[in-house]
Amino acid sequence: MAPYAVPTPPTASLPSLKRLAEHPVSHIKQALHNLRDIYFIPIPPAPTKLRVPKRHLKTHIHDTSVPDSGYASAEEEDDAVDVEEERDLTPEFADEVDAADPDILRSDPFERAFAIKWLTGFISRSDEWISAATDEVEANERYDVLDDVTALLAKFASDDLEETGSLTRKFSFPTAETASATCIEVELNDAALSKEDHTSVGLQSWASCIILARRMCLVPCNYGLDRPARVLELGAGTGLLSIVASKLLGSASPGPVISTDYHPDVLANLRKNVETNFADFQPAPVDVHKLDWEHPDYSAPLDRPFNVILAADVIYHPEHASWIKRCVERLLVRPSAENGGRGGIFWLAIPMRTVGRHEGMGDTVGAVFPAASVVSSVTERAVLAILSEERVERQEGVGRADEGGYRIFKIGWI
Repeated sequence: MAPYAVPTPPTASLPSLKRLAEHPVSHIKQALHNLRDIYFIPIPPAPTKLRVPKRHLKTHIHDTSVPDSGYASAEEEDDAVDVEEERDLTPEFADEVDAADPDILRSDPFERAFAIKWLTGFISRSDEWISAATDEVEANERYDVLDDVTALLAKFASDDLEETGSLTRKFSFPTAETASATCIEVELNDAALSKEDHTSVGLQSWASCIILARRMCLVPCNYGLDRPARVLELGAGTGLLSIVASKLLGSASPGPVISTDYHPDVLANLRKNVETNFADFQPAPVDVHKLDWEHPDYSAPLDRPFNVILAADVIYHPEHASWIKRCVERLLVRPSAENGGRGGIFWLAIPMRTVGRHEGMGDTVGAVFPAASVVSSVTERAVLAILSEERVERQEGVGRADEGGYRIFKIGWI
């Protein structure tokens, strides 16, 4: 099918998700092309001849109440997503629908929310659509379309954030499962993602670190944060885990928590967050440093090992797990007579992404860190192994649409 001549409302142009398997690749591509034309069309060069299209709609299509974006919560609401069924509209009949003024469509909150919910629903039902392919070539084409859907959904989220440039997020983590429990309070600046530089993902707080931070606060002793400990965070991003660890340790910390990342913009935002959360401390109990996993510099303060190493949502490349392992081998306290045979622990939280370009990336962790049960007890030297793994279900209001749950690894020496 050819692209729509003019942008068409998402409620009229997006295929029914309940009949997703019936729609060929061309229909989905047409729908995505239409969404780009409405929300992300590039600024064209000045035309030599101006053509004024006929406009049918002069007011907003829907009311101006602000709905849930559907991205963070990724709630699939069939009654909202399948509004086109109530109108008996599918792409085959969409040409009969009057096209709206693109500016009006772009500013209509209902249409935007509908588009986001549809993209979210498509991702959750993508297995059904891909399995309907008739051969391997078509299946690969459908996987490519799925990548496009995931990327488009991410652009909506990034575009929402860039409207304000940044977002201040406040977290309150209880230290016990009782109403009277004290809480660890954290305030973070989530800066806008760079459209030009995909490596700046650390500018935002992802669900993995939020989930791990909650667990650390509820039971600090499980994470070695109830006693003096040198703590390091890898790929700290906004610094949530470093800040929480420092607040849990308090005066018991033998020194500052070391919070590391690589990207210059991420490091700048990380320092800002540390200053915000420890405005009354001089110096701050969290120290920010650059660390390149591929080419690490182990000068001070990385010249001495750590009792606890933390990392969350840090696997975005097939080599990341290997690079991180080499760093942890160098930086994690090894068992010795001096520490009673108690080595350090590396806590790693990652999302389970089942679609998109990062699909299955978490499996690289198991490929480089063996399970403790398969490591021979007669090895000549201690090796890092997965001591335990916890799987956490996706939680409402937390996480991206392409995250099906989370894995928390406890990794140590055996």
